[in-house]
Amino acid sequence: MQSAYREEKQQLRQIAAEINQQKEKLNRYPKYSGDDVTEQVLESIREQNRGSLQIAAKEPYFARMDFQEDHKDTKAYYIGKVGVADDETQETLVVDWRAPVASMFYSFTGGEEEAYYDSPDGIVEGNIELKRNIVIRNQELQRVVDSYVEGSEDLSGSDEFLLYRLSEAKDNRLRDIVSTIQAKQNDIIRAERTTPLIIQGVAGSGKTTVALHRLAYLLYEYRETVIADRMIIFAPNRMFLDYISGVLPELGVGGIQQSTFTDWVLQKLEDTVKLEESDLLLSKWFEPEGEDLSFDKSEGRLKGSIRFKEWLDSALTHFSDSIGTPGPFEAWEGAIITAEKMTQWMKDLHVYPLGKQRDMLMNRIKLWIKDEVKKLEGSHLQKEYRKKANAELKNYFKQWPKHTALTFYKTLFQSKPGFTDNASSILPENIVKQTQKRLRKKAVSTEDLAPLLYLQFKLFGVRDDDKLQHVVIDEAQDFSPFQITILQKVNRSQSFTILGDLAQGIHGYKGIHQWSEFGELFKGKELYIELEQSYRSTVEVIEYANHIISHANVPVRPAVPVFRSGKRVDEQVIDENYTQDLVQTTVEMQGRGINTIAIVGRTDEECQVLYKALEKAHVEVNLITAENRSYSGGVSITPIYLTKGLEFDAVILADASKENYKENTQDAKLLYVGCTRALHELKVFYRGELSPLIRKEIR
Repeated sequence: MQSAYREEKQQLRQIAAEINQQKEKLNRYPKYSGDDVTEQVLESIREQNRGSLQIAAKEPYFARMDFQEDHKDTKAYYIGKVGVADDETQETLVVDWRAPVASMFYSFTGGEEEAYYDSPDGIVEGNIELKRNIVIRNQELQRVVDSYVEGSEDLSGSDEFLLYRLSEAKDNRLRDIVSTIQAKQNDIIRAERTTPLIIQGVAGSGKTTVALHRLAYLLYEYRETVIADRMIIFAPNRMFLDYISGVLPELGVGGIQQSTFTDWVLQKLEDTVKLEESDLLLSKWFEPEGEDLSFDKSEGRLKGSIRFKEWLDSALTHFSDSIGTPGPFEAWEGAIITAEKMTQWMKDLHVYPLGKQRDMLMNRIKLWIKDEVKKLEGSHLQKEYRKKANAELKNYFKQWPKHTALTFYKTLFQSKPGFTDNASSILPENIVKQTQKRLRKKAVSTEDLAPLLYLQFKLFGVRDDDKLQHVVIDEAQDFSPFQITILQKVNRSQSFTILGDLAQGIHGYKGIHQWSEFGELFKGKELYIELEQSYRSTVEVIEYANHIISHANVPVRPAVPVFRSGKRVDEQVIDENYTQDLVQTTVEMQGRGINTIAIVGRTDEECQVLYKALEKAHVEVNLITAENRSYSGGVSITPIYLTKGLEFDAVILADASKENYKENTQDAKLLYVGCTRALHELKVFYRGELSPLIRKEIR
């Protein structure tokens, strides 16, 4: 490999010199801030090029692929996060990883497999002679690994490079994976935009990162029709959004909306509401009612169901029918809009949503009144008749009350039935009463948000600003079918990337139990993909976690670890004064150079106690709670339900005792989530008896 290393070092010098020269040339241009449109466009292009060259300067490329197109000479393609061309000749020096030809680097795995790519001019076939992984940091060549050489049966280079990248220490941000995208991940990233994807990915399968790379790919592939601010990522919480915030900028992508579903709805709602958090996992203890946890009778499952959405549709239909056919309108004696005229006006407006119809009909009548008043002589007489006409208009619309989404929703929870059966016909009495109590205070729960936005869209339509071109939903197992329906209304192309893990469905009282609950909404047009390979944790951690999740009977296959062996999972019994052991373990891990450590408690209250103990011992630590969801790396203390989506070099379970984690589905999922956050090490403390979820035969 010495000759290959020398060859690549020479190539890097040449390409880096070209990148630096182009950067210097662009930086000599003063930034334009004037009003000339042409200059504004040119400055926008220059700024985009500055950003691309900034990325290329740090890591010009990460791979080389030698490809011989049929009947042509072999050509070496260098693949990077952004494309780079020679400034004078415009010859391509570095190919963007999203370009069609670069797809072969990810999809071709060797052997007798055919090598081809789909270009704008059609299928291009040929022969791959070399695949080489290259590590460059700040224009310094650090590593060269051949993952495929034609004629060689040794394919270990690919595994070696993947394990090398997986073994790198973590900081407080998720990173891109362009250099290690696997074939199945590549298929997801490059799938057709209008094919809704539902991805079941085990813990550590890279599904979040893959979804972010898919966004970058779609912006590249469909750059003539898709724009960044019409794409959105839904994440489970703001801390997770912060954690993934670095990936897209690393790939040269900006402007994509990033939000939680709750924040997005609150921004779209025209009603002002207070939010009362109803998440059961925020309470001190979550005590299940039997093995099934009564999830199907919970507020989230019921209000998030398609049945509840259909009940709202029925209520809207009853409301529309109750309005009836408009009769004649008489502003004053002799000033009449006939019933026939009014019916014609309504026919003209029938294409608009019901709420808009009311406003538009009223405005049309007001204009008619204005014209009729002008026919009267004398300002005093005009004022008198205008007042009389407005009073008649108000009376005329009594049969058609003005509603917002919130006021209409309130009518459905009134004790006395109105124009339709009230909520007691579809919801248990305790949920109806809880909702009534909240609504009286202009407050709602998170479970009310999807119904409210749905009603707003049905009453007033979807605004142009609300429309989306692609939607990514992470941790989608915690979404409801109703939420998906809402997003289908604003995303008419049905361009979705929906990803999650049923084994991590710790919010099952409001989420789904089977992916088919979403598949039914797409009427068989979706593509379901399973990612079973886990790249995050060691073999020891994954096997430990798989035993735990086997208690939950989830309808998905267990995680298959990449063969990366590490330390055995260590279990240690503790007494009441165990914080000293916790401090010693944390300090010992830091002493071995472990960067990110999570101390995971069962509840917020337990984490508060641990935090004070570590602070007292002068250990620098960050406390993550429901109110303070910020992750800054280093040592973190967090309740187990907030760890989902994150990863750490080492995880310490503060107390995996029988009291904390009982033998039921909910606790099995929680414990599985906590364990699978660990990349390299997992330490398990427990008081008294170890949780029965942890099987004796693996201890």
